[in-house]
Amino acid sequence: MAQGTATDGLTIRETKDCRWDLVSLGEVMLRFDPGERRIVGARSFDVWEGGGEYNVARGLRRCFGLRTSIVTALVDNPVGRLVEDLMLQGGVDLSHVSWHEFDGVGRAARNGVYFLERGFGVRGGLGMMDRGATPISQMKPEDVDWDAIFGGEGVRWFHTGGVMAALSESATAVVREAMEAAKRHATMVSFDCNYRPSLWKSRGGRKGSVEVNRALMAYVDVLFGHEGDIAATLGEAAHGPVWHTLESYAPMAERVVAEFPNLRAIASTVRKPVTANRNSWSAFGWMNGETSEALKFDELEILDRVGGGDSFASGVIYGLMSGNGLKWSLDCGVAHGALAMTTAGDSSMATKAEVERLMSGGGAGTVR
Repeated sequence: MAQGTATDGLTIRETKDCRWDLVSLGEVMLRFDPGERRIVGARSFDVWEGGGEYNVARGLRRCFGLRTSIVTALVDNPVGRLVEDLMLQGGVDLSHVSWHEFDGVGRAARNGVYFLERGFGVRGGLGMMDRGATPISQMKPEDVDWDAIFGGEGVRWFHTGGVMAALSESATAVVREAMEAAKRHATMVSFDCNYRPSLWKSRGGRKGSVEVNRALMAYVDVLFGHEGDIAATLGEAAHGPVWHTLESYAPMAERVVAEFPNLRAIASTVRKPVTANRNSWSAFGWMNGETSEALKFDELEILDRVGGGDSFASGVIYGLMSGNGLKWSLDCGVAHGALAMTTAGDSSMATKAEVERLMSGGGAGTVR
């Protein structure tokens, strides 16, 4: 099999040899959004589709125009078909969605939903998950013909993460199986650690998540995360936000790569909440022995912060796939994430032109 072309140290399969630029593996849920209200007092909700790995595929499709597909599973009932309808609007290919029979009440399997308050000022955001017994959490190895996807159809880049891996022991095994198949077919693999305490509560908490991440790192080319997500010894970085400077990020990345030399790039967002709707927002990255800092928003005004990190990941992946280098890719990710957080819902509503305008220093004036 042709190995593709080398792009800044990343060997990516040729576009002409692949049906998909990116395939993601992850759960897609229905989000209930009370808007400016609290969940407990809401009498109406907007609904969106959302999921960490899916959001990346959607951002690459809708904002950057790439060919993307999602491997996921849904129960075939009206809620599942609503999620499908929302995904159809996002343009991500759904040919790899597995549909499961509905038993009438959801004992065997049910579609995941979650409720999320955006927060405001000193009141932080609040999320409540309701995602037990979902079909993708019950997915097992050999349920998906990965060789048909990566080999027969052809995929340039595969993306998954810690949210999918956290869903169950079998989901972790499926993530590993997919990564192994991707490597067999020379597909780039990215992994977003995306630690969620609620998902790891019954699987060892932070320590359990790190153990799983470490077991998967051998298959990863591009890591979205930081040392606290994969260090053998849990330190301060594993238990809270990590603040870096260019001088501190470089040795951190070198320590990670020394243990996992297969990693080709690392990208990490840096967010400091001033209030729920005003954050500083930036990122750092490492590739080919060099460290870069992205453009920085000191006090970014935020409408809905959910999905900002996923939009960052899709912007970085787009930049790296396009051969634009680490600094450009980081700037693209930060700008895309910033724009995604100015609209409601998990998914990006930004255009490529808007991202590039923000990257070049464009302001918030009305474009007529």
